[in-house]
Amino acid sequence: MMGLKVLSALDVAKTQYYHFKTFVIVGMGLFTDSYDLFCIIPIMRLIGRIYYPKFDKDVPKASWFEVPAVIESVLIGEALMGAMIGQIIFGYLGDRFGRRYVYGVSLALMVMGSIGCGFTLTPLTALTALTPMVFISLGFFRFLLGLGTGGDYPLSATIMSEFANKTTRGAFIAGAFSVQGFGILLSSLVTMAVCTIFKAISGNLPTPSEEMMASKSSAQVPPISDLAWRVILMIGAIPASMTYYWRKKMPETARFTALVEKNRFQAAKDMDKVMNVSLSQIQEDIDSMSAHAALSNTYGFFSREFLRRHGRDLVAVCTNRFLLDIVLYTLNLFQYHVLKRYIMQKNLMNLYDDAWQVARFQAIFAAFAKIPGYFATVYLIDYVGRVKIQAMGFLFMAVCLFTMAGMNKGYWGSHSTLGFMMIYGLTYFFSNFGPNTTTFIVPAELFPTRFRAMCHGISGAVGKVGAIVGMVGFLWAFRDPPYGLGVSPTLIVIGGVCVLGFLVTYFFTRETMGRSLEENENVDELTVPYLLVLGFRLSEIVEKEDQVDSCKQLDESKRVDKQMNNCSSHESCGEFDTSSGITEKRAFNLHRSLVWSVGFNKIPRVHLVRGSRWNWKEFTFCITHI
Repeated sequence: MMGLKVLSALDVAKTQYYHFKTFVIVGMGLFTDSYDLFCIIPIMRLIGRIYYPKFDKDVPKASWFEVPAVIESVLIGEALMGAMIGQIIFGYLGDRFGRRYVYGVSLALMVMGSIGCGFTLTPLTALTALTPMVFISLGFFRFLLGLGTGGDYPLSATIMSEFANKTTRGAFIAGAFSVQGFGILLSSLVTMAVCTIFKAISGNLPTPSEEMMASKSSAQVPPISDLAWRVILMIGAIPASMTYYWRKKMPETARFTALVEKNRFQAAKDMDKVMNVSLSQIQEDIDSMSAHAALSNTYGFFSREFLRRHGRDLVAVCTNRFLLDIVLYTLNLFQYHVLKRYIMQKNLMNLYDDAWQVARFQAIFAAFAKIPGYFATVYLIDYVGRVKIQAMGFLFMAVCLFTMAGMNKGYWGSHSTLGFMMIYGLTYFFSNFGPNTTTFIVPAELFPTRFRAMCHGISGAVGKVGAIVGMVGFLWAFRDPPYGLGVSPTLIVIGGVCVLGFLVTYFFTRETMGRSLEENENVDELTVPYLLVLGFRLSEIVEKEDQVDSCKQLDESKRVDKQMNNCSSHESCGEFDTSSGITEKRAFNLHRSLVWSVGFNKIPRVHLVRGSRWNWKEFTFCITHI
């Protein structure tokens, strides 16, 4: 397909101010996403202390002051369900009406959800009288927050990918996604700061053990403590609110305007306003696309043509995300087992100290494992490639999990040490320097512009299904036999899930590094290899081109001799087929090379199509250099 000048200008544009401005706009949304999703962990400790303060001597002290498992699961599940629905809905709307028009809506939902969580219904003077109303209203606003968060993922990835140039596109998308690490870190630091301030305001609070010695039936709960967790949640709305104006003022992406709305002049005009590119340089000198391009822009999302062109890629990115989220959400729940030696018992702390220590460990893992993993990906993504980083990440996550499973059976199982924590942290490092980042990048690069946000949303939604599977599976599997598998077998299982992710990545995920988005979506070049796999003869498909003029003057015998000599420079040929100009053995070897390359992800590096004809010389060169 003949490239549009405005898109070519974007692909080769130097990194400039607007790239970084877009990075900030996109990054602040993802920052808010991670802040809101991760601050709920220490907040649940506060809520349990506030609304379930009674001493229950029939259960272990480690289980005191906990929100019932059903309520906690529903609260977390509602956010995941909202994110799942939001990814699909906003992905569709972004492809239907444009990225910028719905981008502000998703941010508004996030802000409303964050603030709404802080105004959940409950009277401050009777902390336990209307406890159900707290969780009903909190669940509603968590769902609303999840809806906005889910919508932000596909739109942010799509916008960043469509504005960036092809040389640094991976680094910019990974950089925007890496802001999540700072969102996790800030949510922990804010929680620690708020707990410290409210603890100072409340004065000397007795511990539950001290109150039990005083024959009290419940722990002391200062009325002001109900405000602490609300403040933590509402602070998350500040970063997102700061970028709302910029989101409303940013132009539509040039790719959506030119390829979906088919308004090339407006696309060029928008880029002239925001980027250092002259309008005269990107003004189109063609009035219509080629017939091939016109045909490629007519098929729908549910068509057989979409399935032929992009079905394999969509299944691959969805499977990778599904497998990854099973592992990540299981690891989050496994954190208590890793830290149990270092966490003080609840009966020895007041409510603020309890939430403070959970936030502290969350900050440690963010600062020393998650953020370094993000940085490694940003630095190497455009040098190493998406597929290699993703496959390596899955593989090393599996190694870490298998190692922890072996360690858990021995001394470290009951005496968790710093070494055990380090391996647990390495699992997070390789998830971020691996599939957690790349599964956000690749769906934004593989699919056509008019389906890009939708496909990204679908992959993310499938990932949330994996998160639910991981959470539910964890609650059952981590219990000791015969009620569950136990810790070590469960770690082996999720390590096996990582191995499966490695295999799916290595054999089925296409590389997108260094190519324009239009090159990535043009998979017509894969048609011939797939036909070869199905058994079609190479001589019936390939049309020879660019014959040397002198070759035309040779008689049949001389032409055959010359081509056999050329073939022998590569390898020994078998019997020559004069009708096709290709030896039978050479055709078989090409067939075998293509079958091998389909399995090992080399096909995206082979450019075969020129209009509707085949360039035989380039085809031969590419195959012999796979």
